[in-house]
Amino acid sequence: MSATRILIAEDDGLIVQDLRERLESLDYEVSGTTPHAREVIELAESLRPDLVLMDIQLPGEMDGIQAAERLRVLNVPFVYVTGCCNDRMLARAQVTEPCGYVLKPYQTRELRTAIEIGLYKHRVERQRERAGLLPICCYCKKIKDVEGRWGEVEAYISKLTGASFTHGMCPCCFERVKKQLDTLEENSSIVRSMIRR
Repeated sequence: MSATRILIAEDDGLIVQDLRERLESLDYEVSGTTPHAREVIELAESLRPDLVLMDIQLPGEMDGIQAAERLRVLNVPFVYVTGCCNDRMLARAQVTEPCGYVLKPYQTRELRTAIEIGLYKHRVERQRERAGLLPICCYCKKIKDVEGRWGEVEAYISKLTGASFTHGMCPCCFERVKKQLDTLEENSSIVRSMIRR
């Protein structure tokens, strides 16, 4: 069985070296490292790692959270390994649906646990998708796509198949609505006759 390949997105060279040593001691393969958010996206596309360890505060015009949003589109799981834990940053990070969140300074067992749970969670999500299970809101009927965004059923199907929609009414709904309209018309004619008296 081949080793799990992990990409590291971290701008502190000492932390990169520490992560590499800890990961290799756990029999993970470090497929690459980068200090830049934009480059982690390019590396994820070319290297196809099994998971990305992502720092939030990375130099450049894009931070780790913005890069993580793009990783979701690429279907690459990620775990934040960061010193950031303020409420605003945590709220932004949660929306990206990471597989884990490890605060610095970290312990080796915390890293391993976050990685293994993250890989398992990602594997289960993919199996559900392949099995034809779609997360759908039981109230508004929006569907959660593979990027983790909630959208209208029509938009989801259109994106998947290229189909466009016209709206009609099935026979069952037509009968139900017709009864409601007939009842309204009957009630309104009763009201009109009462008003005339």
